[in-house]
Amino acid sequence: MAELMYREALNQALAEEMERDANVFLIGEEVGRYQGAFKVSQGLLDKFGSARIIDAPISELGFTGLGVGAAMVGLRPVVEMMTWNFAILAMDQIVNNAAKLRHMSGGQLRCPIVFRGPGGAGGRLSSQHSQALESTYAHFPGLKVIAPATPADAKGLLKAAIRDDNPVVMFEGERLYAIKGEVPEGEHVIPLGKADVKREGKDVTLITWSRMYYFCEEAAKQLESEGISVEILDLRTLRPLDEEAILASVRKTNRAVIVEEGWPLAGVGAQVVDIIQSKAFDDLDAPVVRVTGLDVNMSYAANLENAIQPDAPKIIAAVKKVLYREGA
Repeated sequence: MAELMYREALNQALAEEMERDANVFLIGEEVGRYQGAFKVSQGLLDKFGSARIIDAPISELGFTGLGVGAAMVGLRPVVEMMTWNFAILAMDQIVNNAAKLRHMSGGQLRCPIVFRGPGGAGGRLSSQHSQALESTYAHFPGLKVIAPATPADAKGLLKAAIRDDNPVVMFEGERLYAIKGEVPEGEHVIPLGKADVKREGKDVTLITWSRMYYFCEEAAKQLESEGISVEILDLRTLRPLDEEAILASVRKTNRAVIVEEGWPLAGVGAQVVDIIQSKAFDDLDAPVVRVTGLDVNMSYAANLENAIQPDAPKIIAAVKKVLYREGA
């Protein structure tokens, strides 16, 4: 298997889907001549031309609406947001139109469209460029929301999203684009709505997604040296949630810690806690614990940025809390 960077895996998925289906096109700011703010669309303009790799002006609401209209008449647009922070300007088209067209037309209209781009902490880019907004979009019926952690999952989920007949919102960790990993060549499609056990364990389940997966792996390795066996469940899709996988893992380990980059209030992790405590309460040996970003705006300063986000030491402390080993 080839080892690719996260951005290369996304590029491969786009190229393969555009070769497979002439209705697929990419639109966004700097996706053509500049080849993408994070180089996800590198080489695609030369390969597919300006009719399918479309540079848009700085007008998120406008080009997102263009994509929604194109999807309504049978095309399969992929709308790239330079960052999900800027996509707040386009929420009206995503939430009020794309998410509701099938429902409000009585099933007469479909909206096969993908909205994708980077989210989460940008690395000293401060509060307007460092927001993990996935819980906002996961709130709305009519949308599917995905957040892959690895290059292989990024390729497989994007290909599935492009083929889906519903609007899909894809969050790509802004600091994951240079992460490398093995990626299957050719037809590699991961069904939406399926979580993945990234690490088998028996003492506690870490439930996470996107960049936080790597902090969980770091914590699990340290805990293993102390004799604690950690299972890591990567949700990959945040709407719909894979309840079956969540419950199966918790019933196996009897303890759960949820790790998310976003703010604690109304986060995706809160919904996961509700699922566990309403359907697997009797299987728990300890209350579920959440590790989240702090409830503040992101700082420019590197030391404060690090302090705001979850990290391996915070995850280790949470694991020891649910194992009643605090202070061990």
